[in-house]
Amino acid sequence: MAGDGFGFPVESQVVSVKKKTATTTTKKKNTVVSRSWVSLDHEGRTTVLDVDKYAIMQRVQINARDLRLLDPLLSYPSTILGRESVIVLNLEHIKSIITADEVLLRDPMDENVVPIVEELQRRLPSTNSLYQGQGEEEEPSTTQNELAENEFPFEFRALEVALEAICSFLDARTRELETDAYPALDELTSKISSRNLDRVRKLKSAMTRLTNRVQKVRDELEQLLDDDDDMAELYLSRKVAGTPESGSGTPIWFLASPKDYSKMSKTSRASAITFRGENDVEELEMLLEAYFMQIEGTLNKLITLREYIDDTEDYINIQLDNHRNQLIQFSEK
Repeated sequence: MAGDGFGFPVESQVVSVKKKTATTTTKKKNTVVSRSWVSLDHEGRTTVLDVDKYAIMQRVQINARDLRLLDPLLSYPSTILGRESVIVLNLEHIKSIITADEVLLRDPMDENVVPIVEELQRRLPSTNSLYQGQGEEEEPSTTQNELAENEFPFEFRALEVALEAICSFLDARTRELETDAYPALDELTSKISSRNLDRVRKLKSAMTRLTNRVQKVRDELEQLLDDDDDMAELYLSRKVAGTPESGSGTPIWFLASPKDYSKMSKTSRASAITFRGENDVEELEMLLEAYFMQIEGTLNKLITLREYIDDTEDYINIQLDNHRNQLIQFSEK
């Protein structure tokens, strides 16, 4: 009889279907691309956007191929890309589009992105905006006027925040790895055990992955520094306003970051102020060079750690060979 066959209770079937549905839903949630962006203007005001890629392409005039670099589901190397009217940034979790007057940052609710949004809000406003509260009758001081004239262009203030964030993030991960790795290696040399060997193996794998991530950022900065034309493409404000000419009264951009301005003497400031030609990229070169040196320092820490791991492995192999020889000699007696 058909009713005598093996069967399952209806409740079990329902539970099974629910589990499958829940699993499928979870997988779908994990693969859904966030449509959330945050927009920051030249005064640091934020606007959260829930838009698709077509709206972003229309808003900032970016092509689909460049926007694809910022897709979190696709694996692209670290990129700092200059286009006619935008800078495309893909630096680990920092996926951003910078224009001459706006910054778009993807997935602003991410725990690693929230501090970047806060820092952009603090540092994007120009010097003129900061002194607007003085009142209309009170004229800005000479120092304030100099700061306003010589501060970084908007796009470089945004770029500096991103570079500072990614370099600090990777350096912090490196220091965490060092904190775990060096004691583990020392413990392994004092006591060779399966537990210690497995622990060091995992730390070595983590070091290799982190080294690759740091290397990608470092290589991108080096490649950019080696090409003046690529650096010139990042001068969005210059493209919008045209090339400054001597005596034109056009704002002059200063060689150093605004936060370093107060540390320089008047003589240094006067000698550093120069008018920019179309292909003059010294200002940006100094900015990139500073963060290149920082990421290079992080990479050197990882290289030193790798050498320490290699030395430890050599020591362990020597110890194991010694024990093996002792066992062979003992067995021959």
